[in-house]
Amino acid sequence: MSNDAHCHFFSTTFFSALARQRGRDDSVPRLCNELQWDDPGTPEALADRWVRELDANGVARAALIASVPGDEASVASAIATHPTRFVGFFMLDASASDAADRTRRAIGEFGLRGLCLFPAMHHVPLSDSRVEEVVEIAAGHPGAAVFVHCGVLSVGVRRKLGLSSRFDLRLGDPLGVARLALAYPNLPFIIPHFGAGVFREALMAADTCANIHLDTSSSNNWIRYTPGLTLEAVFKTAISVAGSRRLLFGTDSSFFPRGWQRGVYDAQKTALTAAGVPAADQDLIFGGNFDRIFAS
Repeated sequence: MSNDAHCHFFSTTFFSALARQRGRDDSVPRLCNELQWDDPGTPEALADRWVRELDANGVARAALIASVPGDEASVASAIATHPTRFVGFFMLDASASDAADRTRRAIGEFGLRGLCLFPAMHHVPLSDSRVEEVVEIAAGHPGAAVFVHCGVLSVGVRRKLGLSSRFDLRLGDPLGVARLALAYPNLPFIIPHFGAGVFREALMAADTCANIHLDTSSSNNWIRYTPGLTLEAVFKTAISVAGSRRLLFGTDSSFFPRGWQRGVYDAQKTALTAAGVPAADQDLIFGGNFDRIFAS
């Protein structure tokens, strides 16, 4: 069975936040109907649905990401409902006045383990003292990790709803992650999507810092920015630099009824096999590394 290091928990709170940002009097059912997505219901009900979905696809455990700042409680409820199946991640806006308190509560009280930073989205450089403060809090909790989105950032649901995305892509720099990783060598850092278009820089960061991991999630359409690059070549290069022990399989699955993205798994499995990656190394990528970093 595999583990999935990158799934979004699109809760009722998530959709409520989107409705507020649009400035309309939208209820969650109305918003979901517009998107032609299923209403998530309670966090417990959504957690149950995720378990059924994981079971149907042979997935043992998954990281669930609270996908708007302030939704830590929803993922905490999901973990409390199925503690052996889920690891909780949470998005944090490091510019918020209560960012440090939210981080302490999320990791300390709620038991969430992945602090997720989106520098381009929240316009906070990785060198900012507010980022360093929350990373230091995470470092003080063994078993926690820091996830930093780098490179190109696109949020499909925002486009669907006509919401603007004023992201500053200059701030999502893997070399900034390396600076933090060097300062906290015992804290795992995760760069998703192989760096999402800044693959070279992500490799440089990982080569410099043994505590930087790359997650393989999504369709990885960023490879079109480099003519001739293939997913097979991405895996070969990443393994040659970081080794198979620092790659974490993920899908970037999020909403229902689409559910878990089997096609992402199939594409990555095909690429790894074509690259000649041994079965033992594939086992690490698809599950073993996740279990080592997020031991239950």
